[in-house]
Amino acid sequence: MLLAFAFLIGIVAGLRAMTAPAAVAWGAALGWFDVSQTSLAFMGFKWTPWVFTLLAIVELITDQLPSTPSRKVPVQFSARIVMGALTGATIGASGGLLVGGLIAGVIGAIVGTLGGAAARGRLAAAFGKDAPAAITEDIIAVVGALLIVGAV
Repeated sequence: MLLAFAFLIGIVAGLRAMTAPAAVAWGAALGWFDVSQTSLAFMGFKWTPWVFTLLAIVELITDQLPSTPSRKVPVQFSARIVMGALTGATIGASGGLLVGGLIAGVIGAIVGTLGGAAARGRLAAAFGKDAPAAITEDIIAVVGALLIVGAV
């Protein structure tokens, strides 16, 4: 089951790169799952969730700007894969499945990046503009991240 959660949090990272680590760091810091004896213990440190939350807020704001590049350009895509790997590995590590979680998180991030871009494009076309589609995607990413982390 942990690998499914790692895959799902990877999808969230594909939608919003910083929302996934913010949620996972809060889960670890609040003791919802234990990574304290793993190489990813820093995800549960006191300041980690605050740093990722700040980055997530900045990302949610900048995503609304017309000058923000596509999530499919190499830098943006790479960031989503790295965050999918980190968050998937963290969830996996809580049950001794660090490498499996990492792989599941990367696959989820790829699916979330490509699928999210396609879905947002269709939503934007249906709405006639991008802002409602972006906000819808924000809500899905935040709520999804909270549900996934809460279920781990």
